[in-house]
Amino acid sequence: MTKQRRIRPIRTKRDHASALDRVGELMCIAHRSQAEEDEYDVLGILVQAYEDEHYPTPTPDPIEAIKFQMEQNGVTRADLASVIGSHKKVSEVLGGKRALTLRDIRALEKPLRLPASLMTGNGSELPPMPPVDIDDFPVVEMAKVGWIEKVPHLKDRTEEIYHELTAAAGGQEAPPQALFRRGNGSRRNTRAGVAALQAWCLYVLGQARRAGLEGIYRPGTIDADFLRQIARLSTFDEGPKLAREKLAKSGIAMVVACHLSKTHLDGAALWTIEGVPVVGLTIRIDRLDSFWFCLLHELAHLARHFTPGDGEVFLDQRQFESRGAEHDRREREADEWAWEALIPSNIWKKSKARRAPRPSAEDVLELARAADVHPAIVAGRIRHERNNYRLLPQFTGADVARRQLMGA
Repeated sequence: MTKQRRIRPIRTKRDHASALDRVGELMCIAHRSQAEEDEYDVLGILVQAYEDEHYPTPTPDPIEAIKFQMEQNGVTRADLASVIGSHKKVSEVLGGKRALTLRDIRALEKPLRLPASLMTGNGSELPPMPPVDIDDFPVVEMAKVGWIEKVPHLKDRTEEIYHELTAAAGGQEAPPQALFRRGNGSRRNTRAGVAALQAWCLYVLGQARRAGLEGIYRPGTIDADFLRQIARLSTFDEGPKLAREKLAKSGIAMVVACHLSKTHLDGAALWTIEGVPVVGLTIRIDRLDSFWFCLLHELAHLARHFTPGDGEVFLDQRQFESRGAEHDRREREADEWAWEALIPSNIWKKSKARRAPRPSAEDVLELARAADVHPAIVAGRIRHERNNYRLLPQFTGADVARRQLMGA
């Protein structure tokens, strides 16, 4: 009867050598007992774990793997140029002067019959394809406005940039999938418009997650009284900055990011994957009345129309047609909350500024004092109600919010 040996962990080179000797002995036994079979299997696992930690197998060099497959499959440099670009690019890639991009790797898999994991440089598989047409993703404009770094061959790195933004926003579950539902009737955006909206949302979510908010959001925080407190901050010279600070203390992120081409975006209401409410603003129209109305409108959406985690997103592009009756209802509700917070209806209805055929500057100032808001808000309400944006030009409050919040 064979004496069963005690199996010990492999911690040193001596342990490793001893285990290999024993594995060799067991391999030479023609008819191993069950105990010996078990010992052989366990030692094999321990040896493999030790070698993986101390003698890892180097990942094959991607360029060498490509060259080998070219030789094996009769693939020429001209063949590569036809799938990844010019002959110059092929020479730079094969010469190690230019890194392979995800676009290149996807294109080379089939002609080279080479798994993507051997071309990524770290043995990893390719990430999933983005839900938007990657050619429409506005990386050049994003670099121009400073959201991403300007690097050589920027367009070739579009997919990498998309995945970097997605990771900063919280991962694959972070982007608002409502943007991509077929037939959602959102607005008749072009493909490029949808890609730009996605880029904007990803950037805003990433900034919100890095905002370092002072407070933790409590459900129910945003109510009519809270909105009224925010509106009253408009009376201060640095009202927009004070509003952002107050929101941060309440666990709400306010992110200002310029709108991208083909979006005409004014603002958005979103949630991070951690459950932080986010108000995104573009300050596309840099007037104080527009800033305060957009801010309160998005806060109203967060309070009234959101269930965190449902993938919903409210993107306000006033120049585009609506999404349908349900969307219109929710937009009206957000408008009503915003107007009520800025100028309560009981004050608005009895004001001389509302009733006068041609309101005077004194009418505007009187209503602003009564509502405890900035005069630009009163003038903006009058212009909106009368659809005449030439009225009261002295009260526009232009070029203030963007300078305070974006430094431009």
